Amino acid sequence: MRHGDKINNLGRKKAHREALLSNLASQLIVHKRIVTTLAKAKALRTYVEPLITKTKKGDSKETISHQHRVVFSYLQDKAATKELFTVVAPKILSRPGGYTRIIKLGIRPGDNAEKAMIELVDFNEIYTKGSSKPAEATKKTRRSGGKKKATTAKAETETTTTESATEETKTEE
Repeated sequence: MRHGDKINNLGRKKAHREALLSNLASQLIVHKRIVTTLAKAKALRTYVEPLITKTKKGDSKETISHQHRVVFSYLQDKAATKELFTVVAPKILSRPGGYTRIIKLGIRPGDNAEKAMIELVDFNEIYTKGSSKPAEATKKTRRSGGKKKATTAKAETETTTTESATEETKTEE
């Protein structure tokens, strides 16, 4: 029985699976999107998203260099680690999670395997509408409507005061 066994072994031993995911993750970071099988893409998502989250942690130099070492221990690729911290991290700074997107592409003719494209969400120009500015850090909150109501109420009071001011000027004339 496989109760509670959530990891997809991908038909490989542990060392082979970790090497595969490390290579896929470094290629995803360098190229921003890769095409692979759906099972590998889903396994890669659970492997690479915590690594991307690690780039956001830390404000001191010691913490940042420690996160570099931790990420490098997973990726084993200096170029990918540098790319992750210098190019990817500033773009995903305000995103609370969900850094990757999986798009199904159909089946592969040779072995009928289901193909998928996995990509970094903030690097797709079609969906991001060309905003290439690095994101600014925002305060994380779980509330969904507090600020909207306050800004809406403030805007309504401003419009009513401007309307009353224009009415007063009309009556004075």
